[in-house]
Amino acid sequence: MGAAVGEAVAGKKEGWKAPLWGGICGTIPDLDVISSTFMHVVKSNQFHRTITHSIPFFIIMAPLLGYLIHRLHSSGPATFKDWTILAFLALFTHALLDCFTTWPTLLFWPLQVKVAWKSIFVIDPLYTIPLATGLIAAMFYRKDRQIRRKLNYAGIVISSAYLFFTVLNKQYINDVFRKALDEQNLAVTRMDTRPSPLNNILWVVNAESPEGYYIGYYSIFDPNITQEFEFHPKNHGLLEEVPHTLLLEKLVDLSDGWYTLREQAPGHLIFNDLRFGTNKGWEPGGEFIFSYDLEKQGSELLISEKGRTFDDSPGQILSGLFNRMFARSNTGG
Repeated sequence: MGAAVGEAVAGKKEGWKAPLWGGICGTIPDLDVISSTFMHVVKSNQFHRTITHSIPFFIIMAPLLGYLIHRLHSSGPATFKDWTILAFLALFTHALLDCFTTWPTLLFWPLQVKVAWKSIFVIDPLYTIPLATGLIAAMFYRKDRQIRRKLNYAGIVISSAYLFFTVLNKQYINDVFRKALDEQNLAVTRMDTRPSPLNNILWVVNAESPEGYYIGYYSIFDPNITQEFEFHPKNHGLLEEVPHTLLLEKLVDLSDGWYTLREQAPGHLIFNDLRFGTNKGWEPGGEFIFSYDLEKQGSELLISEKGRTFDDSPGQILSGLFNRMFARSNTGG
């Protein structure tokens, strides 16, 4: 997105330099992942998509980046203002797009307002391909050609239209899951939906009841809305068996309350974050992708992230995902 924005802002003046710097500026927010090298994994996960994805950060960084880029290309026609606008829009559109995905974004930091509309997976080919195709096609023309700008804008418009579609599709999916829960007389206090990897066809729901969580899947190609929901007991009371620490509070906050606990051994709990599914996808019995070991050692509580493993090869996973998307495997209904 950053490269396409760069081309739109300054491509006519600077040619290939504009999408290059747009792409570079657009990656800067995600440099917060470096925090994992010097922070505890819980703190690092909580830090992700906070300061570097916020409007105050963009306001400060844009003129600094604009000044740097302008100094490097001082002989070019683009002004300091042009490069500053390019930098700001590349940074802002990165964070804005992240708001549509599952992991929360603190766009208005320092306000602790988590923005996560959860209408699109973090990688979705139907969003990325039109955007990239428009930009790549534009690069075959000189910077002063009108068709160059039209091709780039076409990619931006088509991908943005698809993003808008995902929001409407989510509303439809929400209605489907609400109806399925009602038909099975499952009383829930809140519901959370998200698309499965790489598509906007197969969706996942987490629905909370006082005792636990119902997890279900629905593809828009499923023949009916009657779904089987897998129940996971909360077991939140198990937290009383381990020391309460600030890090534990951060972990609970990170999960937004979507977590279960399982006793591995006396004084050893498994904390499962339900927001990102299991390593078996829609199949029952998988291990949650984001899970943590909570081990009591004297008066201390050690928290570590469990490794993520998958039983199937990437090819098998993609094949299974494709089949489930188009209702070619057991739908549970």
